[in-house]
Amino acid sequence: MSRRISFPLLTTGVVASTLAVAAPAQAHGYVSSPPSRQALCAQNRVPDCGQIKYEPQSVEGPKGLRSCHAGIAQFAVLNDDSRNWPATSVGSTVTFTWVNTARHATSNWEYWIGNTRVAVFDGGGRQPDATVSHTVNLGGFSGRQKLLAIWNIADTANAFYSCVDLQIGGGGGPTPSPTPTTPSPTPSPTVTPTSSPAPGGTWTAGRAYQVGDQVTYSGLTYRCRQAHTALPGWEPPNTPALWLQV
Repeated sequence: MSRRISFPLLTTGVVASTLAVAAPAQAHGYVSSPPSRQALCAQNRVPDCGQIKYEPQSVEGPKGLRSCHAGIAQFAVLNDDSRNWPATSVGSTVTFTWVNTARHATSNWEYWIGNTRVAVFDGGGRQPDATVSHTVNLGGFSGRQKLLAIWNIADTANAFYSCVDLQIGGGGGPTPSPTPTTPSPTPSPTVTPTSSPAPGGTWTAGRAYQVGDQVTYSGLTYRCRQAHTALPGWEPPNTPALWLQV
């Protein structure tokens, strides 16, 4: 009798152990500015990206990889350089911003071009803010480059990966001066809005949103995809994992 009972208990323990190992880390993030490849997919600026369009924050794999898709088969499009990804024109110094939809204790952040690590920032084993920005000097590089940004988690063996395509030396040009306008001799008439605001009103940091809530931001309407409390830096255009433009 005891042998019949012990076998299913052992099997159950093995299954439970397997599930525990397979469970993903509860931390997610990606580079939103300049837009990484997954950010471009989530923003519909690059078509036919597949599943990554809906979860740009989930490119998670073992530490030490040098690929854009972290070895995840359904995200392989991110590693396809033949897709002619749009490159952001930048100068020699670039500020990269991570959006962390779930935060986790951090070992460090690394930035690589080819086999050269161009910058590393210590996380101190602490939980990061909802958004994290790093200013990186790329003065030793020019022309089109693919930069790999890596977020190394402190208490797991995993990291998050984002590839950013840059045109270094383009500078982006100075901000054009506004064209002067001649003041009107009479006040302009008040314009009455022709459409009602979306349910939920204007997006506001600190407000709790539920799945299906709609807000407006910069004149556009967005629908909530994941329940969350909004934080500065989580504006709808910056967090496609949380908001879907409608």
